[in-house]
Amino acid sequence: MDVKIETGWKKQLQEEFEKDYFIQLSEFVRNEYKTHKIYPPGKLVFNAFDQCPFNKLKVVILGQDPYHGPGQAHGLCFSVNDGIKFPPSLRNIFKELNNDVDKPIPESGNLTDWAQQGVLLLNATLTVRAHQAGSHQKKGGSNLLML
Repeated sequence: MDVKIETGWKKQLQEEFEKDYFIQLSEFVRNEYKTHKIYPPGKLVFNAFDQCPFNKLKVVILGQDPYHGPGQAHGLCFSVNDGIKFPPSLRNIFKELNNDVDKPIPESGNLTDWAQQGVLLLNATLTVRAHQAGSHQKKGGSNLLML
């Protein structure tokens, strides 16, 4: 299966992409995009990998599943697009960084710069139905932690 993903990750994960569970999962996700509003947008499902190339990986932060509100999810766990109100989990992360290391709370919740510095911001489940947290969990191997 030809998965559109950063080349270093593609090399590492290609064997998984050929396995039955992944092919079935891909079919499930494609059907979900056809029949429901799904986040993040399809082109951003592998954004965590694309923004944090395999050869630059330093740290992995795991989330549960993408945010399920409009404009929030863009393929990086805990991150939201510019101009989007911070969800409680992200607000708590910024509060802790402020309390622990005196880092000011930023104006944007977009963590793309973290990813580009080697922080893989990966959700255990990469997609979700709009307004239905956890809706794609346990869907035939959808959990990339199995890799």
